[in-house]
Amino acid sequence: MGYLIGVTALWAFSFSLIGVYLAGQVDSYFAVLLRVTLATLVFLPFLRPSLLRGKHRLALMGLGAIQLGVMYTFFYQSFLLLSVPEVLLFTIFTPIYIALLDDLLFGRFTPIYIVTALLAVVGAGVIRYDGVDSGFWAGFMVVQGANLCFALGQVGYRRLAADLPPTLAWHNVFGWFFIGAMVVALPAYLLFGNSAALPTTSLQWGVLAWLGLVASGVGYFAWNQGATKVDAGTLAIMNNALVPAGLIVNLVIWNRDADIPRLLLGALIMAASLWLNHWWCQRRQVAVS
Repeated sequence: MGYLIGVTALWAFSFSLIGVYLAGQVDSYFAVLLRVTLATLVFLPFLRPSLLRGKHRLALMGLGAIQLGVMYTFFYQSFLLLSVPEVLLFTIFTPIYIALLDDLLFGRFTPIYIVTALLAVVGAGVIRYDGVDSGFWAGFMVVQGANLCFALGQVGYRRLAADLPPTLAWHNVFGWFFIGAMVVALPAYLLFGNSAALPTTSLQWGVLAWLGLVASGVGYFAWNQGATKVDAGTLAIMNNALVPAGLIVNLVIWNRDADIPRLLLGALIMAASLWLNHWWCQRRQVAVS
């Protein structure tokens, strides 16, 4: 849980940094490529190929390709179709995908996870809903593509970790995750990127460096490690904790307007979903013992 809370605080800054300094100014495909490249460089020195069998390497690369490469491609394109509030609103469905995919991959059905995930969606919706335009459906589907990729990457990582030794030094193999993302990000930039829209200021380069080295490099490693240490319900709920966290950062640092009562109400609803999930997990443990 500590991993997820820490990364939530870290990623809370990313939305504002992208929206203020990069969106509409720097080519999105280049931004994705540079983030993935820098994150790869963080873990490349630690990579020990002998620690993973071939099929596990390919699995980890596939997860990186989906969770980072394809997800970012969808996510950045959504800003061309939707307003920022609409993009944020439509990301709140990720917990439902996590709950359903986790049960599917682990061969079970856990109704309480669906209930708590829906509560997290309601809480995030209370915070972010500002109304939508009539022509938003294409953008909605693009965001759902990003949500599904992010959810599948997290749940797939949990499933892969369950098949590997608990003593595995993940920092010595996680480079494969970013190499997989590179397999998507590099061709995407070469095919669709705009070389005339590269960063032009040191601030933009600095933001991209932070996003690549810290938010992507350290962030995705810590988040996926956290995903293996909690139950699916908690993971689903924490995916929407970014909404209030991001709004708080935006309000405090960039002084953007925020509806404080709605922010507090939505945060309370998500806290209630976490409490309900924790209560159910404790009750299940007592019943098993």
